Amino acid sequence: MAEVTRAQVEALLSQIQDRYLEQDLVSAKAVKSIEIEGDTVAVRLVQGYPAGHYRDELKQQVEQALLGAGMKANVVINLAVNAHSVQKTVKRHDGIKNIIAVASGKGGVGKSTTAVNLALALLADGAKVGILDGDIYGPSQPRMLGISGQPLSEDGKTLQPMKNHGLKAMSIGFLIDEDTPMIWRGPMVTQALEQLLNDTQWGELDYLIVDLPPGTGDIQLTLSQKIPVSGAIIVTTPQDIALLDARKGLKMFEKVEVPILGIVENMSMHVCSNCGHVEHIFGEGGGRNMADQYDVTYLGGLPLDIKIREQVDSGNPTVVAEPDGKIAQAYKEIARKATAKLAKQSKDYSAKFPTIKIQNV
Repeated sequence: MAEVTRAQVEALLSQIQDRYLEQDLVSAKAVKSIEIEGDTVAVRLVQGYPAGHYRDELKQQVEQALLGAGMKANVVINLAVNAHSVQKTVKRHDGIKNIIAVASGKGGVGKSTTAVNLALALLADGAKVGILDGDIYGPSQPRMLGISGQPLSEDGKTLQPMKNHGLKAMSIGFLIDEDTPMIWRGPMVTQALEQLLNDTQWGELDYLIVDLPPGTGDIQLTLSQKIPVSGAIIVTTPQDIALLDARKGLKMFEKVEVPILGIVENMSMHVCSNCGHVEHIFGEGGGRNMADQYDVTYLGGLPLDIKIREQVDSGNPTVVAEPDGKIAQAYKEIARKATAKLAKQSKDYSAKFPTIKIQNV
């Protein structure tokens, strides 16, 4: 065959779409190198979000396109998560590339369950992940992750994160008894959460998922202004009353200039475990309609399923309890869509600039 050119290879790659970025590989700037020796083409691609098994599928798709054009293919796809910009009023946390807030306008919509499963989904897909339980009044992550005991402090000032299922975690629930009520006012709650974030030795993380307390009041507003957040995920049910509050949460993040990565509709349908009948107990299509109304991404719907509840109550969330099951795949799809959306946002270059200190000599 005629000599292979770079333009030919790029033309082939420009016809292949990344499913989650919804862009072709060239437009998405995923092509990092093309090396040609005779009819052998070595292509190196980089994905800016954890794609799990989809990485292998994409690799095969690229190889088949090159082989179909008479080329021998050597394709490598690497994961490289970048740090993305945060609110102008706060500084990005050292070591944590991206903080993603998981929020809901009201309680009882399954926000904490969604947050822990999304964190475990990102971990399963190859990212370095932690979760911060932001609900000071009602911490639930210790039980959901099956973690007991108190965190260690090697220097007497900072805490080592607790860990289970490979996930780093911190919660006020690790520091108090499970049945001890927190009777603090707003400023104390805000200060406690800031301390849990800043005084934990997280190490290097691609993503820290923050399970925010429900609501859209002073505490949530203050936290969203003080925590350097790269993006937010709104969890709601299809029920009208939940959607009313979810809209307030979305507007709150818009006001403090936190990008909305998308909306998750939890408890979107119930499938009868006996006959398989699908019933929309809390209504139908509310989350998708809200996403359309506010021009944000609909990340997906999750079922009302007894196994999800049983698994988090036992400390083994669905993504680790049934990693190959349908529901775990739904969480992984949502996690990939959200982080792919984040990967398209502007990057934070502040870490690349040296700190300039002026001294009198």
